[in-house]
Amino acid sequence: MSATEATGRAAEGAAEERGGRPRVSVVIPCLNEAESIATCVSQSLEALRSAGIDGEVVVADNGSTDGSAQLAREAGAIVVEEARRGYGSAYLAAFGAAQGDYLVMLDADLTYPIDDIPRFVAELDKGADLVMGDRMENIQPGAMHWMHRYVGNPVLTGTLNLFFRTGVRDAHCGMRAVRRDALPALDLRTTGMEFASEMVIRAAKVDLSIADIPIEYHPRAGESKLSRFRDGWRHLRFLLVHSPTYLFVVPGAALALVGFLAMLAVLGNIDIFGRTWDLHAMILGSLLTTVGIQVIALGLCAHAYGIYFMQEREPWFERARDRFRLEHGLLVGGVITLAGLAIAGVIVVQWVDRGLGALSEEQLAVFAATLIVVGIQIFFSSFLLSILGLRRRR
Repeated sequence: MSATEATGRAAEGAAEERGGRPRVSVVIPCLNEAESIATCVSQSLEALRSAGIDGEVVVADNGSTDGSAQLAREAGAIVVEEARRGYGSAYLAAFGAAQGDYLVMLDADLTYPIDDIPRFVAELDKGADLVMGDRMENIQPGAMHWMHRYVGNPVLTGTLNLFFRTGVRDAHCGMRAVRRDALPALDLRTTGMEFASEMVIRAAKVDLSIADIPIEYHPRAGESKLSRFRDGWRHLRFLLVHSPTYLFVVPGAALALVGFLAMLAVLGNIDIFGRTWDLHAMILGSLLTTVGIQVIALGLCAHAYGIYFMQEREPWFERARDRFRLEHGLLVGGVITLAGLAIAGVIVVQWVDRGLGALSEEQLAVFAATLIVVGIQIFFSSFLLSILGLRRRR
């Protein structure tokens, strides 16, 4: 008996123990990949067979017009037709049809080392929930455009790690593996290329174990479906909208701080860059402060919406929510508003005392108006956060 026959029989025995279900499903999205899909399917089946892994190959055809679906069937794949266009749509359809306990994801263009499928399975066996390939040190000549290699991928991966602390080295590698029982926690929904980012972000947010392994990356067969700038923007947009802290809170806090310090510098007649600043700088500081506070409020509301309606997790926000109540926000907003009104009242009294002439406290008047506006923002934003919190699970 050959080694291949022995491993094949062992795999069949393991499948019987699981009630006939395969252990591993190799899932492949496909759109007009006639040049390579049959080879991709046959090599995937051979990689499973050679390693003694009971498995299947599921191809999600995304509306191919070149016969790719039929070629995949003839090569031994289970083919799922998905009419909704998109990288994510194809994978979601493939996940729904796959039967394996482990799902290994591949592109159909032969860019990834199919023989490495057992390595990904081994990492899942060790306890990882998600296994990512890392192409960046093993890119073959002509396999990746210089802009993707040196700009797009490093920037997007770096941004993702900054926002979500994932620790992955190649966030957009298309060869990865995931446990089937992790899919409910991931709750994947996106239909486009941002599906790749969503999987990593969701895994980090729900504290799944993420491993990555180095792999080679080869020149593709057939025509690329990527749109360099459109898909890059979709990834970046997805990262931003899933991180209200960096989209709203951090920029808002920076604006408010700079604006408030600018107003204090004007009121204190402090020299900056060798000169003192007057009314126009005061107005700019007021604008930055009010805009900054409003942006922070939007960020807090975005966090509240994500936690209460989308089951997101944000530890610092949850700690603050448990410590502070509506009344705290109302108190802070009310005190700031009253302080602004008191300063404005003093200015009006002085103005009346001077015979209703020219207003000589322009800078202080801008400061008072800023305090009033900021206080009102905080006061009513606190109510909005409280309204969103009505959906809070006790």
